[in-house]
Amino acid sequence: MKIAMTVTALAALAVAAPVHAEFTLSDRFTDNDGDLIADIPEDSSQWLDPATLIFAYTPVEDPAVYAEVWQEFLDHMAEVTGKSVQFFPVQSNAAQIEAMRAGRLHVAGFNTGSNPLAVACAGFRPFTIMAAADGSFGYEMEIITYPGSGVSEIADLKGKQMAFTSETSNSGFKAPSALLRAEFGLEAGRDFEAVFSGKHDNSILGVANKDYTAAAIANSVKARMIQRDVVTEDQLEVLYTSETFPTTGYGVVYNLHPDLQEKVKEAFFGFDWTGTKLAEEFEKSGEAQFIPITFKENWSVIRTIDEANGVAYDCN
Repeated sequence: MKIAMTVTALAALAVAAPVHAEFTLSDRFTDNDGDLIADIPEDSSQWLDPATLIFAYTPVEDPAVYAEVWQEFLDHMAEVTGKSVQFFPVQSNAAQIEAMRAGRLHVAGFNTGSNPLAVACAGFRPFTIMAAADGSFGYEMEIITYPGSGVSEIADLKGKQMAFTSETSNSGFKAPSALLRAEFGLEAGRDFEAVFSGKHDNSILGVANKDYTAAAIANSVKARMIQRDVVTEDQLEVLYTSETFPTTGYGVVYNLHPDLQEKVKEAFFGFDWTGTKLAEEFEKSGEAQFIPITFKENWSVIRTIDEANGVAYDCN
């Protein structure tokens, strides 16, 4: 039985668990304009102006696949910025955040769940997201199982094993944890066994191959894997579908030279997707352009989920 989360269920998240901390930036940063992201330093001696811009895409799937997918876009960014641009394959959200925090990563796409942590601790300034041709954007969290698993509804997860991706993932951990607790009274460890696969594709393959009874995943990743014939639709059953969440947010590190930040934005918004490998890959999940977003507005639902989970942005 497939069910969908309602707006009422989202509101329930706010009281599902004690709120331990509101969203705040690390003491390293200032936010004088109240937009919840780090201000560009006023002292020009703090600006980064590297000869080579380092770009990383969120570690959702095989980095080798995405190095090729992004190459035409990175060539375009190099032309617009006048800089060399290098793709940096990252294996975990934590490694990606630490690279930006240390000044080794300049432009990046951070996944939905790790976006707030990257903003708070690494000085990430997101400004764009992939969207469909009509301007709509986002994805849904799904809880999936396989046919014949013995799980036909969420209540059947009791006593079973469920796979999450990583603790920084919104759809792979944060949202399902809060929703399972708020709507169904199910807690990992008490009511079901939680395991971590590391990535959405690992979780999806694990369910398709019957290694995991169930998993929480991003359906945009599932759609691309089905399109690539990595898995088939008849290997998976959807138990739960959430409301729509923002997908990967793209942006720059806060202390990149202001002129360079503007050129990077120009590269994103001026990129022609027509006939590119980026278009070929992301049209599988309905995306066809980059549109402007703000962290304050578009990630408010994610911050609500973090608060419901008692998340504290520890940047030490």
